[in-house]
Formats: sequence, C-alpha cells, structure tokens
Amino acid sequence: MMAALKSLWPFFQTIDHSILYAAALQFYGLYPIAMSWLWISLSLFFRRNQEDAQMQMQAPYPLVSILVPCFAEEDTINGTIEALLALDYPNFEIIVVNDCSPDNTVVEVRKFLHDARVRLLNKTVNEGKAMGLNDALPLCRGEILLIIDADIIVSPQLLRNVVPHFQGTRVAAVTGNPRVRNRNSLLQHLQAIEFSSIVSMQRRAQRVLGRILTVSGAVFAVRRTALLDVGGFSPQMATEDMDLAWRLQMKFWDIRYEPRAVVWMQVPLSIRELWKQRRRWAQGLAQALARHREIPFRWKMRRMWPIYYESCASILWSWVFVLMTAFWAACKIAGFSPRGASPFPNFWGMAIATTCIAQLVIGAWVDRRYDPHIMRSTLDAVFYPIIYWMMMAIITFIYTLPAFFRKPPKVQTWRIQRARV
Repeated sequence: MMAALKSLWPFFQTIDHSILYAAALQFYGLYPIAMSWLWISLSLFFRRNQEDAQMQMQAPYPLVSILVPCFAEEDTINGTIEALLALDYPNFEIIVVNDCSPDNTVVEVRKFLHDARVRLLNKTVNEGKAMGLNDALPLCRGEILLIIDADIIVSPQLLRNVVPHFQGTRVAAVTGNPRVRNRNSLLQHLQAIEFSSIVSMQRRAQRVLGRILTVSGAVFAVRRTALLDVGGFSPQMATEDMDLAWRLQMKFWDIRYEPRAVVWMQVPLSIRELWKQRRRWAQGLAQALARHREIPFRWKMRRMWPIYYESCASILWSWVFVLMTAFWAACKIAGFSPRGASPFPNFWGMAIATTCIAQLVIGAWVDRRYDPHIMRSTLDAVFYPIIYWMMMAIITFIYTLPAFFRKPPKVQTWRIQRARV
C-alpha cells in the first residue's frame, strides 16, 4: 500500500514545482485576508460617515404596498401579518400572495381579511415566488413596494427607516437588515454571525463602492416604476432578488442598504436544510454571472465591475480551496510534504483563521446596536472557519459551474419546508 502511494510522488512533485501551483498558493492565502480587511475598512467607513445620518420624512406619507409571497407557511404567516399590522406607519396595504400552498396557509390568512388593509391573492397553480410577485403587481396601489418573506417579524419602525430613501429620484430599492431569531444550536449561531459579519458587512462596504451584490430577498423595498422599467421579477432565476439588483443597477438605478430596517427571520435548523438553501444561492450567483456576462466588456457597466469580478474571484477561491485541500490530504496520506500552506495549522492557516475571526467579531460589534445579543454568538466564531466556511466552499465548488452553463428553467417553483423555532 505504501509502495503504491509513494509511486505517486513524481506526480505530486510535478504539481508542487509548477507555476500554476505557486500562483494558486498565493491566491489561496492572500485573497481571503485582503478581501476581509477591505470589507472591514469600508464597512467601518460606512458606519461612521453614512449610517449615523438618519433620514427624515414629513407628511404626507406615501402609500406602501407590502407583498408577502408564501408557500406552506401556516405556522408562520400569523406572526408575520400581526407584526405588519403593528407597523408604526400611517399609510400601507398588505397583499398576501399564496402560491398554491398544500397546507392551511389560506385559512390562516383569511382570519385577517376583516382588516381593510389586508388582501389575499390566492393562486391555484404553484409558479414560484417571482411569478407570484409579478402577478401581484397590478393589485398594488402604492409606488413603493415592500417585499418580505412569510416567516419575517418586522420591527415597528421598518417603514419609517426605509421610505425616506425614496425621496431620491434615482433610488430604485432599499435592502433591509435581516436578523436571526431562532438561535438554539451551534449551526444557527453561526448563521447569526454570518448575517452580521459577512452579509451585513459586505453590504455596507459595497454601498461605499456604489453597487450592491444583492438586495435581501427576506426584506427589501423597491420603487414600482424602476421594477417595471427592468421587466419585473425573473421567474427563471434561482435567486430573483440578486438578478433584480443587477438589472436595476445595470440601468443606472441606485440601491441602498439601510441597517436600521431590522426584521427577524428564521434560518435552517439542519445541515440538510442549510445545504439546500446555499445550493440555491450558489446557483443564483452563477446564473447572474452567466446572464450578465457582458458586464466586464462594457465601459458603461464599469461600476458593476467590482461586483462581477469579486463574485468570480470568490468562486475561484472556493475551487482553489477544495482542490488544494484535496491535494494536501492526498500528499499527507502518501507521506509527501508539499511546499506552502496546508489545511493543517501553520502560518497561513492561522493567519486566514485569525483574520476571519477578527471580521466576525468586528461585524458583530458594528451590528450590536440592532441585535443586542449578537455578541453572544461570537463565542462560537472559532467554528466558523473550521466547519462552516469549508462547507460553503464545497457547495460553491459543486454547484456554480453547472449552473453557469446550464440553461435555467422557464419557472423556478419553490418546495421549501420552513424551519421551526
């Protein structure tokens, strides 16, 4: 057995001395460290220079149409509608879009129809979230649309924090700040850290750069005129929120991030549920890159270049991470020692892990004003680069390339099972 493994040494040596391996080694170590400190610096700049400048709006308050697409949400829809009805805003309507749910979602929604602010669009064919939202557009009376998921508990001041941004005529959308409310396991605490220190931090940094990767499908507001300008939601895309953000910005509409627009959401309870969610996210990013592949070649789209190239680089890093980890593991088994970093503790491994943990802690510290208990989740931060980060890289490695080259289906239907608190 050992003789067979040692016979692979010439192959390992060829890889170890190649220029491609040397370049991959540098990219493996430097990319996450450089990007992490870039996100940290830009997000702190946003916090100091933009986040503290709260916008105000005077009466009359514009009508806001709140769209709640749902599928199999009988356990969560009551809490969502009750929180919406308690919003501290004088002028809004709620349109619940039931996408042919197989459970009692419709029964639960009908309990609220006595309130004139609540209406129900009950679809008899399941056509997915994007198609359901498109079907609801003719029913909306407001110019500003708030899109939220059916497991969301909104904060009372949500609309007062979001609506003032639309006083700017080029503002097409404002994405909110979703927070994790079911924190009963290590996996859920890691997701809570991720939304503060990865998602929220990147949106702050991207806002400084002028373009945002995606609005949050869980909560965002969009100007109806801008939405119609780009043709509505795309039913064929795995992540219709990301695709919409790209299309709006490619037409030179502005998208903003409002960290005060806090909502509370449920996240997956199990590795299986999380895997399915992140598979869809990875496929959605690949579809966006494929659909808008002309961006790097158009000077008019130059402000989208940082988003496009960084997305490509993050996917490439996941590929490098998985392939080099597999190579190092094979070398370890064969008794061969390759040069440079490895998945086992050494200088580069510790540098990457330390930078990652620093980002997690700083991100949580920045968001603590909106999520007072988030710092408790940082106690589990050490597991993020060891377990969680690796799983995200593997998902990206498996699903992005096929999604990039495969033609999307005509309609993306949903078959989700909502996590239980």
